[in-house]
This record gives sequence, structure tokens and C-alpha cells, in this order.
Amino acid sequence: MSLIPSFFNNRRNSVFDPFSLDVWDPFKDFTFPSTSLSHENSAFVNTRVDWKETPEAHVFKADLPGLKKEEIKVEIEDDRVLQISGEKSMEKEEKNDTWHRVERSSGKFMRKFRLPENAKLEGVKASMENGVLTVTVPKEEVKKPDVKTIEISG
Repeated sequence: MSLIPSFFNNRRNSVFDPFSLDVWDPFKDFTFPSTSLSHENSAFVNTRVDWKETPEAHVFKADLPGLKKEEIKVEIEDDRVLQISGEKSMEKEEKNDTWHRVERSSGKFMRKFRLPENAKLEGVKASMENGVLTVTVPKEEVKKPDVKTIEISG
């Protein structure tokens, strides 16, 4: 039986300082959607987004087939939060139409991501091509605090 808490075991490949006061938590202050969602909106609530970090930027890619760029909103909230949202309208139903199957989703979606300290919020760009939204958040150098060594007397 190990006396080391499980969260230490899960961090083998990364540096972890248990005494650090400034631990970055991308999920801080977010509530997660409940599992009792209507079938109509479930695909959009679960919109998949890839987030990769390159040496120059954080790049987000979301598959949003059938949506136009005018139906999507990309915003940066006060506390370094990237929000991607939108709505796909249901097709208009004609009185003479007979539907055999409805599998494509409609409804609203929203995804939020807390950006790390090195995100440069002024240069964010978004583009849409072939149903894929790409949001690029450039990175900036994070200023390290100046450390002054104090001589110990005695």
C-alpha cells in the first residue's frame, strides 16, 4: 500500500511542486453539463475541440459541420477564458415533407477554456474552413519574478 496520494503518481512525466501557490487549473470555476440532456442538443453540447500548443501559440480546432461563420461566436472573457459558442437552426419543415430519419443535430453549444498565463489575449485570430473552426491564441513570454538573494548573518 502506497502512502503517496494518487495525484502524485499521475504526474510522473511532469514537474509538480506541491508547495507552489500558483497552480494553474484549466477547470477552475467551471460547472460541467449534466448528463440529462435532450437528444436534440446532445451533439452540440459535446462539440469536440482539439487544443494543441506550439512554440508560438495555442491552437484550438472545433468541428462544426453545417455552420456558417456568422452562426459562431468566439470571445475572450475577463479571467482569461476563451468561449466558443453558436447555434444551428433546425431545417424548416414543409407541410408536404415526410421525414424518414432525423439524425443531424440542431441547437446551441458552448465550450469554455481557461487560457494559461502565457496566452497573449490581444492577438487572438479565428478562421473557418470546410466546417472546421480554428482559433489561434499567440503566446508571450511570461515574466519570471526577480529573485534577490539575501545573505544570512551570524
